[in-house]
Amino acid sequence: MTMPKREPTKLVEVPSPNKIPERDIDKTPILECQHLGIDFGGLTAVNEFNMAIGRTEITGLIGPNGAGKTTVFNLLTKVYQPTRGTILLDGIDTHNMNTVQVNKAGIARTFQNIRLFSNLTVEDNVKLGLHNHIGYGMWSGIFRLPRYWKEEKVAHERAMELLSIFEMEDLANAKAGSLPYGAQRRLEIVRALATNPSLLLLDEPAAGMTPSETAELMENIVKIRDTFQIAVLLIEHDMSLVMGICEGICVLNFGQIIAKGTPDEIKNNPQVIEAYLGTKKEG
Repeated sequence: MTMPKREPTKLVEVPSPNKIPERDIDKTPILECQHLGIDFGGLTAVNEFNMAIGRTEITGLIGPNGAGKTTVFNLLTKVYQPTRGTILLDGIDTHNMNTVQVNKAGIARTFQNIRLFSNLTVEDNVKLGLHNHIGYGMWSGIFRLPRYWKEEKVAHERAMELLSIFEMEDLANAKAGSLPYGAQRRLEIVRALATNPSLLLLDEPAAGMTPSETAELMENIVKIRDTFQIAVLLIEHDMSLVMGICEGICVLNFGQIIAKGTPDEIKNNPQVIEAYLGTKKEG
């Protein structure tokens, strides 16, 4: 399966040292990191991390193993509180937010290691992602009052709608732990979408997938962006995926950004080549 040829996206400067797609320039970036950093004891894990993401941008965060990519995700989702710097989500400072509040504000994520509820059904896993939008209280749930059944009907319909993105409706009643690896990866993305994010963070979504599954995933990430009109930030080691769908790419090495730009700019950047290969590009 091959991706259709797309026109390269033009990145333009915003009022900061960052760039976003030209189509998003009339809107506030959905995410802007300013001088972000974190220290663990005497070790600086991330330092001077500056990035902006347009409201409908697909962005890649790449770098060698141990570069600090997942640490950045943990900072954005408040698993870790930054030592310094600012994170603006839709123009709002997330400084005083915790993980739950950041999720409600619009950031959802997946993980390197799949974190599904294996003994629950596929549909129930998706419904757990709908918790931000459930409108019945504890007593309605306990006594199965009319409000409970009304909200459950809405949740079922929404879960099936989201599963249809990956053509997984027929698996709704299967146990999540019984799914093949690639399907579990897709289910985790669906559950993240159920929280109704404005920014979706994907941590190595193609890990363990076959080439055909990866090609299908590429199509679906673009489909998700276009359908929901949201931004996507992904960590990925599969460079064919990154170069195939990302409009902007940020390269991290030893916790610091060494390059930012379009796929063409990144793949020809001598610092990037040296970071990955350990040698400078000749010529």
